[in-house]
Amino acid sequence: MTAFHLILVALVQGITEFLPISSSAHLILAPKVTGSIDQGPLIDVAVHVGTLIAVLIAFRRDVAEGFVGLLDLARGQTATKPARLARNIIIATIPLILLGLVFHKIGMMEWMRSDEHGRAFKIIGWTTLIFGILLWLADRFAPTRRSLESTGWGEAALVGLAQAVALIPGTSRSGVTMTAARFLGLSRTEAARFSMLLAIPAIMAGGTIGALEIVQSGNAQLGIDALIAAALSCIAALIAIKMFMGYIANATMTPFVLYRLALGGVLLWLAYG
Repeated sequence: MTAFHLILVALVQGITEFLPISSSAHLILAPKVTGSIDQGPLIDVAVHVGTLIAVLIAFRRDVAEGFVGLLDLARGQTATKPARLARNIIIATIPLILLGLVFHKIGMMEWMRSDEHGRAFKIIGWTTLIFGILLWLADRFAPTRRSLESTGWGEAALVGLAQAVALIPGTSRSGVTMTAARFLGLSRTEAARFSMLLAIPAIMAGGTIGALEIVQSGNAQLGIDALIAAALSCIAALIAIKMFMGYIANATMTPFVLYRLALGGVLLWLAYG
């Protein structure tokens, strides 16, 4: 792949992974818009590893607290703040992993990735629009008083079920988890924090499946392109996380909703026009 395409894919992944606008949709659309060939699974895994490193760095204190919470849970101490954080992340991750494994086993992931189905402009256009509207409704009308640690296990499970829906391209994992968290009353900052912490096991799970696919295909040779893509996506993601968290501390999700509506409208116009 060309240097331009490599940089484009890395920046698109890094910038969009943690914003509520669907990184998978942009990664799918990038080669279509530019006329480039699909970047392939190795680069997809590399840019996701880059964003994983970025979120581990940006939320290192929460990650450390989560590990403490795992130890608390192992000792039967379920009422501590770290334990509640770890519990919520675990519960909210289970639906995504289970459904992802089922989809992978029955070939649904390949079906959704194909141009005729999941990657078609129609699917991405509709999911971009519909879930953009849901994000606006949650952000506009839900209360903003609760914290992540005050969330019960049942509410964490609901966020997890919403996250599983993000297996559909264009839905946006970060967008749908923030939407669910906002509907449950979490503040914008806490909803984004929960979403980004959930990205850690989600990216790990997706990266593991992607890596297994590469190994099974016999094309597991590590290339310089993959290292460059990972580094660029990590840098871009770190900048995007910092700017996004600073923005939503004092503002609404409306600009991201408007972007989704515009993008969805263009995609549907291309699909049906």
